[in-house]
Amino acid sequence: MVLKKINKEQQIEAVKALVEPVLGYTGMELIDVEYGREPSGVVLRLIIDKPGGVTADDCADISHLAGDLLDAKDCVPGSYNLEVSSPGINRPLKKKDDFARFTGQKVLIKSRELIDGRRNFKGILNGIRDDLILISSEKMVFSIPFELVAKARLDII
Repeated sequence: MVLKKINKEQQIEAVKALVEPVLGYTGMELIDVEYGREPSGVVLRLIIDKPGGVTADDCADISHLAGDLLDAKDCVPGSYNLEVSSPGINRPLKKKDDFARFTGQKVLIKSRELIDGRRNFKGILNGIRDDLILISSEKMVFSIPFELVAKARLDII
């Protein structure tokens, strides 16, 4: 599977489609894929998690597994550096399940469009209902449509 002459988003989706099912067999979850040029060169970063957290050994194991798979399928054109890491303390929230799982936690959300005159929201995550993410902040509750979320993450520090 040679995927050349496609845009960055298509490349990321192709990597997800290849790696995600394999990670499921290991008990890991693929949280995010980042792909792009950095000062050190082209980087493909897989962010993984599992119940109880990810260890350095987990990252090394997945790096070997994913690296072999990506190389065998020639999924990423050219040379690149593969990095595998945990989501960290300020974990990104990508899936609807993430918003249910982290209910009660402090979050930061950036929307694609203005909602109630703002794009940035910081507060306590009250969950997700009918595709609306609920955040309480400063005596207000905001409802943010899931499809309008540009970025979301836990706000631990």
